[in-house]
Amino acid sequence: MRKAFSETLTRLAAADPRIAFVTGDLGFQVFDEFENSFPGRYINAGVAEAQMIYTAAGMASEGWKTVAYSIASFATARPFEQIRYCVAYPNLPVILVGAGRGYLYSTSGVSHHAADDLALMSALPNMTVVAPGDPCEIEQLLPQLFALNGPAYCTVGRFGEPSYLAEEPAVLGKARLLRKGEKVAIIGTGEIANEILKAYDVLTAEGITPFVYQMHTVKPLDTATLGELSQKVETLIVVEEHVPYGGMWSAVADWGVREGLPCRLLRLGPPDSFALGNLKQNELRKRWKFDATAIADACRTAWRR
Repeated sequence: MRKAFSETLTRLAAADPRIAFVTGDLGFQVFDEFENSFPGRYINAGVAEAQMIYTAAGMASEGWKTVAYSIASFATARPFEQIRYCVAYPNLPVILVGAGRGYLYSTSGVSHHAADDLALMSALPNMTVVAPGDPCEIEQLLPQLFALNGPAYCTVGRFGEPSYLAEEPAVLGKARLLRKGEKVAIIGTGEIANEILKAYDVLTAEGITPFVYQMHTVKPLDTATLGELSQKVETLIVVEEHVPYGGMWSAVADWGVREGLPCRLLRLGPPDSFALGNLKQNELRKRWKFDATAIADACRTAWRR
């Protein structure tokens, strides 16, 4: 995903001289082509995330389309006050990019965990929040984010994530159908989509065929698709690599309460807890029962109901 992000950013910058990139001392070798092609538009603010946001916001106020890039926890929680007052409040066209959200950097400790980033960014007025799940979604959604008149938060994973086939293209603000099905729907956001698709492959071999949707846009939420889907299935399963508050589950549950959800709603994801012990990401997903095996088990139970 990071390669797709870098290549797409470079391509877009070649066509638009107003695009600039500000990094918090990260992305070496990843953004070499951008730096070499547009040296005046590549700025390293150093290990100073607040200054990174100040720089991106100041440039945006002068007509630039700026991207501010860091590890997800350092791109959101650390400079939250600067994002709130300097980006969201004046509604500036700054794209904040968080690398390695969730527990991608799980073995680096709590300081590098970003299982609350969607909540932090969704809480800000004017902010669009997007969590792509594969390189193709990065390529399709990034140009749409640059077309916005306000700020956005976008996440990118690591290198080597598989691209999944989908029934539909990635459209900002619209849930993306990955697999058609019946009775049960599984909804994910971000890279957890790959775990969901692993579960789907196991389930289809057993004759269980759930819908699979990728809600890459957390804010604004595609309530129209949710409304239609809730009429077709008996259970909606929301899978997220995020704490229970403020993420995709919170958004879907809030909508469901307000609209009177006609189907059962179930969440799979981390608990309201810090992830201690420096476990690997796959080990955390297994411990907290939102890996492919746990997703398949939950879907089997819902299917039999």
